[in-house]
Amino acid sequence: MENTEAATTTQWTKVLTLVIGLLCSTLIIYNAYWGGWTALLLRSAFFSLIACAGFIVAIQRCKVSWFRFAYFVFALLAVCAGPYLYVNYLDIVMGGAIAEPLDVQLFVITVLCTLVLVKIYVGWTMLIMAVVALLYALFGNLIPGSYGHSGYALSRLSSNLFLRTEGIYGLPMGVAAEYIFLFSLLGALLLKTGLGKVFVDIAQALTGRIQGGPGLTAVVSSTMFSAINGSAVAGVVTTGTFTIPLMKRSGYRAKVAGAIEAAASSAGQIMPPVMGAAAFIMAEMTQLPYATIAAAALVPALMYVFALLVSVRLEAGKFNLPRLEQSDVPSLRLILRKQGYMLLPLIALIGFLVYGFTPAKSAVLSMGITLLLSLLRKETRLTFATFFELIEETVRNVLPVVAAVAVAGIVIGVLTLTGLALKLSAMILWVGGDNLIAVLLLTMLASFVLGLGLPTSAAYLLLAILIAPALVKFGVPIIAAHMFIFYYGLLSAITPPVALAAYAGASIAGADPTETAIEAIRMGFVKVIAPFLFVFWPGLLLTESPLQIVLSIWMGFSVIFALSVVFAGWWGRALTTTERVLLTLGAAIMALAQNTSATELFLLLGTLMIGAVLIRPTRYWRSIP
Repeated sequence: MENTEAATTTQWTKVLTLVIGLLCSTLIIYNAYWGGWTALLLRSAFFSLIACAGFIVAIQRCKVSWFRFAYFVFALLAVCAGPYLYVNYLDIVMGGAIAEPLDVQLFVITVLCTLVLVKIYVGWTMLIMAVVALLYALFGNLIPGSYGHSGYALSRLSSNLFLRTEGIYGLPMGVAAEYIFLFSLLGALLLKTGLGKVFVDIAQALTGRIQGGPGLTAVVSSTMFSAINGSAVAGVVTTGTFTIPLMKRSGYRAKVAGAIEAAASSAGQIMPPVMGAAAFIMAEMTQLPYATIAAAALVPALMYVFALLVSVRLEAGKFNLPRLEQSDVPSLRLILRKQGYMLLPLIALIGFLVYGFTPAKSAVLSMGITLLLSLLRKETRLTFATFFELIEETVRNVLPVVAAVAVAGIVIGVLTLTGLALKLSAMILWVGGDNLIAVLLLTMLASFVLGLGLPTSAAYLLLAILIAPALVKFGVPIIAAHMFIFYYGLLSAITPPVALAAYAGASIAGADPTETAIEAIRMGFVKVIAPFLFVFWPGLLLTESPLQIVLSIWMGFSVIFALSVVFAGWWGRALTTTERVLLTLGAAIMALAQNTSATELFLLLGTLMIGAVLIRPTRYWRSIP
């Protein structure tokens, strides 16, 4: 009887999730291509649908009947706000968005639904953050000194956080509705039509003949996939199910296999063209063209991937892992001839963005191209069942993000309303004084803490409003300031105590989560040092003269290469302590050369020190093809 009831519940919840997903997809795609919906109406309708779907999915997961009933009630309550705002929109605008008693009641209901939703899909951290922000807004008058305020009534909060685009339906929710949902849908569509396999096949064809090929395959394929998906955890779960077992079979230790996949999937968060939708948000926040943002992000992202490739290759050599058999390595020419056309949607996406189409319209057009191309071969054609499956998967994938951005909107709205955002920036500058290093270290710490467990776009938005102004006021170029906080806000994906991507990789690999996270940060160390490098060497962001850009790239890749060898502790043989010290010193001289009057001379000196250790013609390296 219980099994029958559970099966029935699963069936109707899946149907409802699908229906909501279809409604949401239709709304977002229509508005992306033709427009017509105002920001408040689009965001409120989107959140109502996704929140309702979230509680329905929670019903499917839950085995306690009382909780299932409670989630059903929350699903009904969550869907109310969107239709209410749609019907009463003109009255709200004409009334100056002054909250009436019914508005206050709906605000309380929506906030309650948001808090429950974020607890289910994100965890306690964001729930506590939202509760603290709301309590601060209501009772800030009890805090003495400059960090208190006069206090705000519930009606005032309802006006700002519910009836305007400054709270729950603020910019974070706009990003989720206009960018994240569309690109998640595009990523799911590309995966269903076989692009994920094409990525793996191309990566294997490029790297399979090299020692450590399966690890290198994981880096290349996961980077390509996550560059579109934008989610480190989703990348691990998707490509890791193939790459991690392959790495373990080839001899990689379990914790290293999980770490490689986690670090590689994290590359998509910083890799153009999408960067987890942060590229588009950064363009809006900095008022710089999208092309400038994408270009600025390119070199640091390539440095990150380069460090991963070097680390993986050295790991394979250190443990003398075998190469794949020639028969197991696919032909790149054959892959491109048979499946290369599946890359056209990605090429088209980049072309649309560079040409000047909005990101939303570019995503819609790329989806159209993908659907047309999928018809060319029987194995890539979408059946109705597959189409419905990808809609449902998209809804499930965006649930944590939407819950997080709703809370981020509340927090940002409260901080803006109370003026605390400006006070936090002022406090960083006051504590750091006139010392740029001190200000950068404080900003790094604040960005890491505030970004714990947040999705890419939500983390960046929160930090762009709270932390970035401090760096800009200090004189750091705006693009370097925003890239700085962006990198450290994402660090928690592979860094304890959160390390969601590393823990996902550890789960698939059957390894210890903490050990996997430590290995992931060892290989992904570029995320830790790159922000400091491009603050002092802005040529890495392609914003300086051609000579400065060349010198910056020379410095960046040399430093990254040297440190990768130091962390591996191996270069044809085990490195001595002296060799490691010399490599580290050479890297430090190059990194600090920008602050000297003889930049080129110090770059040359650092290069010679690194070369003195690395250029050693050994029998081992001569045997490497």
